[in-house]
Amino acid sequence: MRRFHISLLILVASLVIFIPANAPAENDRSIRFATYNIAMGLQSEGALYERLQSKDDEDLKRVAAVIQQVRPDVILMNEFDSYELDSTLLFINNYLDVPQFENEAISYAHSLNGVVNTGRDSGMDLNNNGKLQEPQDAWGFGSFPGQYGMVVLSRYPLKLERSFRFFKWRDMPGALAPANPDGTPWYPQEVFNQLRLSSKNHWDIAVTIDGRIVRLLASHPTPPVFDGPEDRNGARNHDEIRLWADYIDPQRSTYIYDDTGTSGGLPEGARFVIAGDLNADPVDGDSSAGAILQLLHHPMVNTGCEPQSEGSEEASKTQGGRNLGHKGNPAADTADFNDVHTGNMRIDYALPSANLKIVGCGVFWPARNQPGHDLVTVSDHRLVWVDIQF
Repeated sequence: MRRFHISLLILVASLVIFIPANAPAENDRSIRFATYNIAMGLQSEGALYERLQSKDDEDLKRVAAVIQQVRPDVILMNEFDSYELDSTLLFINNYLDVPQFENEAISYAHSLNGVVNTGRDSGMDLNNNGKLQEPQDAWGFGSFPGQYGMVVLSRYPLKLERSFRFFKWRDMPGALAPANPDGTPWYPQEVFNQLRLSSKNHWDIAVTIDGRIVRLLASHPTPPVFDGPEDRNGARNHDEIRLWADYIDPQRSTYIYDDTGTSGGLPEGARFVIAGDLNADPVDGDSSAGAILQLLHHPMVNTGCEPQSEGSEEASKTQGGRNLGHKGNPAADTADFNDVHTGNMRIDYALPSANLKIVGCGVFWPARNQPGHDLVTVSDHRLVWVDIQF
């Protein structure tokens, strides 16, 4: 059963104007879109709900403080381990509406969350180990429904236009079907025929801003690791990203169908922002076949501003390890991973359409001598933002 919740909160207090040093002036009419993997990663169902009720959870306070400091107008949060409306409202009421670490409170009048594929058992042996009902056997890796879920908060009205939780991987022309080293299919055909492409979900959300619509394309593809030589997670990550690359192009989107059975992609000329932890670095890491380049080199995507921070460049130098061998720009990293095995990478994105003007962008990763540096360690990901104008 597909359930989605959209909430409207009545603002009972006057709006407090607080503009960070790197934000544009209000009369510039710019809109800030952001994505933030808060990396709760809780291991039991209901754990997030309990922590949200407490009002004094230190990690949630820091997550809220980061959002309060950057002050996005629209934000996608990945790894919010609940799809229940009450959890979203608790986070808004108990944490964002309360000043955290000397930051001004921030209110969001609109929110959206919903069911994802993670933790929902497929009834099949998806990791080919002869066992059933393991986290790896869910449609998307997870120990319980809603784990690693998604939530969108917004100052502007939201409407879920389409979702793609049930789109089957086999229905993508030229899909990167995982194969063994000898070339034989890794998944039995009867299993691959049922596999869903989206490890969480792909949401097409209409954000109405002063009478004009920007489509927020939200997702969180599976990480391209935790597999074997068949590269099943790398292939899935590539094709989850490809779904958006095809969806925004009317010439390539005809095969795509949503959860209602409606086919096709975005209308020609639509404005959009693709956002999320896409788990793919342009140069480094284990992603397959230039996965993220499908968007970064897409003619309909505006990549004129590469989000950067001083903190990410500083971290790369001081942490060393695998970072020293990376080829990508360390100032553009958005995630702080194990320096022995992985190193820091750019894997979180907020990418506007080519028909939107970018007036600013950044990664919230303050250096040691900058305000907010003590907040970022709450997650191994950093908040990424982009300011757009029509």
